[in-house]
Amino acid sequence: MELVQGDITQIPSDAIVNAANSSLLGGGGVDGAIHRAGGSAILEACRKIRARQGSCATGEAVYTTAGHLPAKWVIHTVGPVWQGGNKNEAQLLSNCYENSLRIAADLQVEHIAFPNISTGIYRFPKELAAQIAVQSVKATLPTLNSKMKVIFVCFDSENHQHYQSLLH
Repeated sequence: MELVQGDITQIPSDAIVNAANSSLLGGGGVDGAIHRAGGSAILEACRKIRARQGSCATGEAVYTTAGHLPAKWVIHTVGPVWQGGNKNEAQLLSNCYENSLRIAADLQVEHIAFPNISTGIYRFPKELAAQIAVQSVKATLPTLNSKMKVIFVCFDSENHQHYQSLLH
C-alpha cells in the first residue's frame, strides 16, 4: 500500500476508484472531477450501466472506461452518507473497498488508486473512514490471489495525516 497527497485524476494507474453517487451521472467532489477530467466517454458508459441495471446501490461498484484519465478503468462505488453510525455505514464503506478490489482483480489490475470515499459531502468521519479503508484493503487483498498495489490518494492534508498514521 502506498499513500499520496494530490489529485486522483492525475495518478497514473490501471484503475482509479470514483466515489460516485447512486445515479452514476457525475456530481460534486471527486465524482465531478473524475467525470470532467475523463470526458464524455465515462458518462456515456455510466448511462449504459444505468439503462441495464438502474442506479448503483450503496456499497456496490461498477466499472467503466477511464476516458482521458491516465488509467484504463474507473471503478465507481457508492459510499454511505454518514447518519451517526447506526445505519450500517461502517460495513457499507467496507463493502465499497472490497467490491472495488474484486472488480479490479477481475480486470487484472496491477495498480489501483482510491480516494477518501464518503469523507466529503457524505460527512463520514475522516479518521474512522481511513481505518475502515486500510482494514478493508488488508483483509480483502489476500483473498484475491493478486499482487495488486493499492494507492490511497488524499486530496487534503487531514485525510493524509490519518492514513499516514495507519500505514507507517
